[in-house]
Amino acid sequence: METQMKGLKAKFRQIEDDRKTLMTKHFQELKEKMDELLPLIPVLEQYKTDAKLITQFKEEIRNLSAVLTGIQEEIGAYDYEELHQRVLSLETRLRDCMKKLTCGKLMKITGPITVKTSGTRFGAWMTDPLASEKNNRVWYMDSYTNNKIVREYKSIADFVSGAESRTYNLPFKWAGTNHVVYNGSLYFNKYQSNIIIKYSFDMGRVLAQRSLEYAGFHNVYPYTWGGFSDIDLMADEIGLWAVYATNQNAGNIVISQLNQDTLEVMKSWNTGYPKRSAGESFMICGTLYVTNSHLTGAKVYYSYSTKTSTYEYTDIPFHNQYFHISMLDYNARDRALYAWNNGHQVLFNVTLFHIIKTEDDT
Repeated sequence: METQMKGLKAKFRQIEDDRKTLMTKHFQELKEKMDELLPLIPVLEQYKTDAKLITQFKEEIRNLSAVLTGIQEEIGAYDYEELHQRVLSLETRLRDCMKKLTCGKLMKITGPITVKTSGTRFGAWMTDPLASEKNNRVWYMDSYTNNKIVREYKSIADFVSGAESRTYNLPFKWAGTNHVVYNGSLYFNKYQSNIIIKYSFDMGRVLAQRSLEYAGFHNVYPYTWGGFSDIDLMADEIGLWAVYATNQNAGNIVISQLNQDTLEVMKSWNTGYPKRSAGESFMICGTLYVTNSHLTGAKVYYSYSTKTSTYEYTDIPFHNQYFHISMLDYNARDRALYAWNNGHQVLFNVTLFHIIKTEDDT
């Protein structure tokens, strides 16, 4: 009997230890979640928002953090489910507040970070801004002409190490380096034409193609570096865009918003900036930013807002580390500029000025 009692006590002790271990794990997960939420507060404080709401968030985070710290010393002293719901509720409210960040205005470009050195002097590399958090595929397109092979990598790490996961043999050669991957499809300019192609990676076939009316092509209106860069396809927080020039607009830049399914032009804006004087350009939140060169000393010199149909001259320098940029594209998911800089694949960080929408703004 005594032996049986000792055995039962040992089992109860083990069960209690297991329970404490499990609870410790759960509470540690909550504490890690709180640690993730803490950095959101100073971000919100930087911008126009409800000061009373921020104070409430800060107080609630302090209270929950204190409870979690105390629980680590005495596991089981608090109802886990109730605490879990409080943390989830706080996270939801904070995330909702972050979503009120309106599109930002470009203020600064820093970097670059050199990710890899490969390929020719000219090319493009990109990720999909609409991909899920777990989908970090990278696509690589070397050269600006006489090529139709796209290389795919499962992640940036695989891209750096050269662990290629798949290749795609496109049905047409591309022109230039100004392609974009958007919502699982590659959009590119067909060689020696003003035709835009939509190619699905998952289906392995062309889903749509359409001529961009009046758009110059084959070095009629390229960027300053040439390379058949007449038609620049890009994406931002708003959608899919084409940037090009026409005779009708005297060789100045035209911005067109495209339907991502049919490639139809939904709306166009005629700017007064000569396409041949632009080094590169990219869209952020419906505003086109244009650089004045592809060489050393380049800066973002001009911007055009499609929201207000107005332009301004800017002075935003960036470090052209390898002296020759042939591709510069904004990725809304990463909040970064992807660039091909003289055979180097690099990333630039961007600083945007945000304003948070309040109830009075709606």
